[in-house]
Amino acid sequence: MNPKTLKYILKRIVLAIFTVWVVITVTFFIMHAVPGGPFTSEKAVSAAVMKAMEAKYGLDKPLMEQYWTYLTDVIQFKFGPSLKQRGRMVIDIIGDGMKTSAKLGVIAAFLALAIGVVLGAFAALRRNTVLDRVIMVITTAFVSMPSFIMGSLLLIAFAIKLHVFPANGATHGGLVLPVITLMLYPMSYITRLTRSSMLDVLGQDYIRTAKAKGVSGGRIIFGHALKNALIPVITYFGPMLAYIVTGSLVVEQIFAVPGIGRAYVSSITNRDYTMIMGTTIVLAALIVIMNLVSDILYKVVDPRINLE
Repeated sequence: MNPKTLKYILKRIVLAIFTVWVVITVTFFIMHAVPGGPFTSEKAVSAAVMKAMEAKYGLDKPLMEQYWTYLTDVIQFKFGPSLKQRGRMVIDIIGDGMKTSAKLGVIAAFLALAIGVVLGAFAALRRNTVLDRVIMVITTAFVSMPSFIMGSLLLIAFAIKLHVFPANGATHGGLVLPVITLMLYPMSYITRLTRSSMLDVLGQDYIRTAKAKGVSGGRIIFGHALKNALIPVITYFGPMLAYIVTGSLVVEQIFAVPGIGRAYVSSITNRDYTMIMGTTIVLAALIVIMNLVSDILYKVVDPRINLE
């Protein structure tokens, strides 16, 4: 591996670790600054029992001691027990939720990427035609519509009115509507991005030179134009995955999908400190890793790019 590339990757890894630490620290102190506590809503609990519960989970210790203890545990991938789901560890709850959320996110991401690139390329190659205008109008509408509105419309139309798909994401076939909801925005954005980039590449001198030399249209499109047009798409790849991860928080609530997003919202409602912290760290780490991967992919697609 090129020394400059290795140096860049190491610098990004260090920055990623620092970013996750900042997220841990900020979330920890904000959660403890909010009035009340995780056991405030407990019914008919005496002051003595409340103190005993706080002592059991270490919430009676000084704040900085709690912080350093938690930070040490996180380094060892220990997120502690859930304060509301008694007898369950946070890491187990997150693991169960991620099985569904990962499936949901991966399917939505790959469909958005594949369909978006194809539609964008077709729109660019058929510029100013009816097909191009139709694709642009539809994608503009999807980009402008928030996921919670799109999810609600799909739920009413295909689950309640037409009974084509189940409304509950936990049932067989229940992930179809959540996947479509999560896919539509990034697919539309990638379509517009690919079209714009493709038009720019097709106007470059080396494309005209290739045509003048008699290079076949297919080779020009797939061997030169499309490859270079994908660079902005890869730039968007990391943020796209981050959008899908964070967007699933709302979508999983709408369709009752038993994923990490639904568990996260529930933990905030119940003031489950350890669950909130653990989920936040996992989601932040995923987003940081996604952005790191997209940065490194620049070099794979176009070796001419200087990572420095």
